[in-house]
Amino acid sequence: MLEPGPTYQLLRNLTSPVVAVTSTRGNKNNGMILDSAVRASIVPSVPRISVYIHKFNYSHDMIFETGRFGLHLLHTKQFDIVHRLGFVSGRDHDKLAGIPHHAGQTGVPVLDECYAHFECTVVNAMDTGSSTLFLGDVVGVGRGTAAGLQPNGELMTATYFRAHMPAEWRSEYEAKLAEAQKIGAELARTIKPVVWKRS
Repeated sequence: MLEPGPTYQLLRNLTSPVVAVTSTRGNKNNGMILDSAVRASIVPSVPRISVYIHKFNYSHDMIFETGRFGLHLLHTKQFDIVHRLGFVSGRDHDKLAGIPHHAGQTGVPVLDECYAHFECTVVNAMDTGSSTLFLGDVVGVGRGTAAGLQPNGELMTATYFRAHMPAEWRSEYEAKLAEAQKIGAELARTIKPVVWKRS
């Protein structure tokens, strides 16, 4: 018999590193945090990434409408980036204000201080109910330039983040997770076919 609580805890073992995803639309930039990014190709000449973006995230529509996003691998010393991009909504805040970044070759914001970044253009999408799976071709890549961060430093994982987040963040984190799960549950059962129109 399926037990939702224990099943969810087991599924947490399948999360990706904690990544920052950036997007742009018009004159508005945004960033968010997720742990559902996966290498989607074993062919070196066709590098691809897939990301699951919840439909209630502000970034979702920005990516869906523009067909591009930036993905950033974070270092274990970048808790501040996780907090700034993951604990508030871009609808109400300029989440990238004060975070060093520049426009990449696709126009998406590229964080200067990260382990590495990938610029992607969407080549396909799939409705998963509460989120959309975006498959992106990697069209640009680079390493971050953060002072004190070694190129081969340790990547931030979801397990590391949960175990080491500041204690004063925990109640807010748990509340936001519960809210996201509630909204996601309402969307999860309805899946509609998506035909991706390349721009």
